[in-house]
Amino acid sequence: MDIKVNTETVIVFDLDDTLYNELDYLKSAYKSISKHLEPENWKPLYSKMFSLYRSKINVFEFLAESYKTDIKLLVDMYRHHQPDLQLFEGVLDVFEAIKSKNGKIAIITDGRSLTQRAKLKSLGILSYIDKVIISEEIGSEKPNIANFKAIENALSGSEYYYFADNLKKDFIAPNALGWKTVALIDNGKNIHFESHNFMTTQNSPEDYIINFKGVVIL
Repeated sequence: MDIKVNTETVIVFDLDDTLYNELDYLKSAYKSISKHLEPENWKPLYSKMFSLYRSKINVFEFLAESYKTDIKLLVDMYRHHQPDLQLFEGVLDVFEAIKSKNGKIAIITDGRSLTQRAKLKSLGILSYIDKVIISEEIGSEKPNIANFKAIENALSGSEYYYFADNLKKDFIAPNALGWKTVALIDNGKNIHFESHNFMTTQNSPEDYIINFKGVVIL
């Protein structure tokens, strides 16, 4: 898809499963925890943790029982670890192209402030971003329209875009505000994969992309 960008263009992105696979955050956290619990031989534990997760077995309960560790401590380790994440192919090219045309970039994401900001830092994109809206910081989650109005109040523009992945909650508010909405199609690794249940007019984006390599900034 082609997007014409100028100083009046604000392009907003979801974070998890839009700019990178959220599953990679979970894997990064599991590696960190397994290295803490089994520093001399962490890989078997990491393998077991991921297998338990894929089997829908509570990993933290398993660890707490096996290592006589408090679940809260394990959850804190999960949330506070320094993640190792990689952007989807094409994202950085899109960001650089937007900035070359003097467009604005923002993030709207749900989650804890510390966790989401650690993800942004790991992805190496903070220097490109003009505004970040995190649900914990403003006290509301998508699909609350307040999260999107906060972008409009912070970044003036005549045209707003929102790229995201979750039809359950991502597109209701920006559609109501008249933003142009675009869904990144699940690559088979998304944490939330129930979009087929929410393909209503209210929930659906205006357009879909398979990956960011297909986004051309004019």
